[in-house]
Amino acid sequence: MNGENTRSKTLTRKDFLWYMALIAGATVTDTQFIACSRREDKYAHIKGKINGASAAIGHQLRNGSFTTPDQTETLDTVIIGSGIAGLSAAYHLLENNYTAFKVLELEPHPGGNAANGENAYSAYPLGAHYLPIPNLGNQPLLNFLQKIGIITGYDEKQMPIYQELDLRYDPEERLFIRNRWQEGLVPQFGVSDTAQAEFRRFFATMEKLRWQKGSDNLYLFDIPVANSSKEPETQALDNISMKAYLNQEGYHTTEIYWYLDYCCRDDYGAGIDIISAWAGIHYFASRKGKAANADTFAVLTWPEGNGHLVKKLCDIIGKRIQTSSLAYKVTPAGDKVWVDYLDVKTATTKRIIANTCIMATPQFVAHRLLPDGDYNHHFNYSPWLVANITLDPLPESKGFPLCWDNVFYKSRSLGYINAQHQRLVQEAPTKQVLTYYLPLDHLSPADSRRYALSLPHEHWVKLITDDMETAHPGIHQLINEIEVWIWGHGMIRPTVGFITGTAIAAARESKHKNIFFAHSDLSGISIFEEAFYQGCKAAAAVLAPSI
Repeated sequence: MNGENTRSKTLTRKDFLWYMALIAGATVTDTQFIACSRREDKYAHIKGKINGASAAIGHQLRNGSFTTPDQTETLDTVIIGSGIAGLSAAYHLLENNYTAFKVLELEPHPGGNAANGENAYSAYPLGAHYLPIPNLGNQPLLNFLQKIGIITGYDEKQMPIYQELDLRYDPEERLFIRNRWQEGLVPQFGVSDTAQAEFRRFFATMEKLRWQKGSDNLYLFDIPVANSSKEPETQALDNISMKAYLNQEGYHTTEIYWYLDYCCRDDYGAGIDIISAWAGIHYFASRKGKAANADTFAVLTWPEGNGHLVKKLCDIIGKRIQTSSLAYKVTPAGDKVWVDYLDVKTATTKRIIANTCIMATPQFVAHRLLPDGDYNHHFNYSPWLVANITLDPLPESKGFPLCWDNVFYKSRSLGYINAQHQRLVQEAPTKQVLTYYLPLDHLSPADSRRYALSLPHEHWVKLITDDMETAHPGIHQLINEIEVWIWGHGMIRPTVGFITGTAIAAARESKHKNIFFAHSDLSGISIFEEAFYQGCKAAAAVLAPSI
């Protein structure tokens, strides 16, 4: 889509099986095709379904077959999209007593990739699931967290005090490596002295870069990305891959390459051979959060993940959010903007005539809404799978106990989050809910989307369960249900040359004085802080004439 090869072809059964084996990291043979093709009885009891963004409705944008709107309303501002950027834009408008706006959202619920689900046993994330404590320089975000009660005040040193219930509980992280669980995600068991020395050197380098400033007196790496130094030597790191950087700096051990590949896939949905060195280093060197009652690496999390923050934003914005509304055309009309949308519930088309419009949509959507040639930029997106697994309680594991984050060494997945980790109830739950993450980076983004959206639920069940069996033998007997959620365009992918390139710089600029863009795409990194920043920035532009 828009720069990616999206031509479809009919997928054969062999295509499906080949893709499954590829995700599992197997060397594909005809024997494996036969083995994978059998519906094994041990999975037959596992229920569930595949969910995802409303692709069928959204794909109507490609067809463009909408009737002329016969209903019109007038507003000051329309915000298209209720992901974090759109909700943050609305929040910022309200903070400045600006109320004549509406937020249009295609999905039946707001949140974008920060949305959440819930069953009888727990709430759970469908995507983003935590927020690291913000940098002290990120005052707008700190103010928001104080407004919603996550920051309860400041101490005598002006360090924020976080609500203890919102900080991640212990134990935090563990890694399944060499047939046992260890504490922490940096490999320790069976790791050579050489590998340990490389880890020490790498983390020392990242700590130095964390606090280093350029000649412009800005941190080399900061959040928001816009606050980072433009030092040419540092910016040049965007022109090589993270893997090339590691080679260049003399790192060689398997363990450090695996760990950094895991980190890049975790934050960006692609590995060290794809992600730029600037983005890879930013993962480690940009976070400078401080708190009176937490360390620099503390994170805020909830059973529903960042859906908790979505709910807080929605509570503030209220009925101005209009869900099941597909914006399909944005037309600049002099000093006005016409926004045409489909009311999905009534199947009627409507028009809003607004003074301004904030497009809080990813680039590939904005491209289709605006007139031809207005917004045509080449961005790449990482597809993802998120699966919420409901099961009977896991038995105690060999080594370190169940944590919030549980990762498998050398797996293609990122492991799973214990969605019930933040529970206050002392009794063990009757059922557990684990949230499993798998970036679909095994093929090109377009091909991975095509395969993933066509794969039946039973195939995903086998793939996910087999991966979980590596660390939890016999877990298939405990699993009751697996809800699979496919994100075809899960997050922007900061490939080599993208963050400092011309495409993203051009995408930040509007050809129309009353149309503004707001999305984490425009930062090149898909994290809550960047979406919040972009939303507030667009809202400030709307407010500028009246401030």
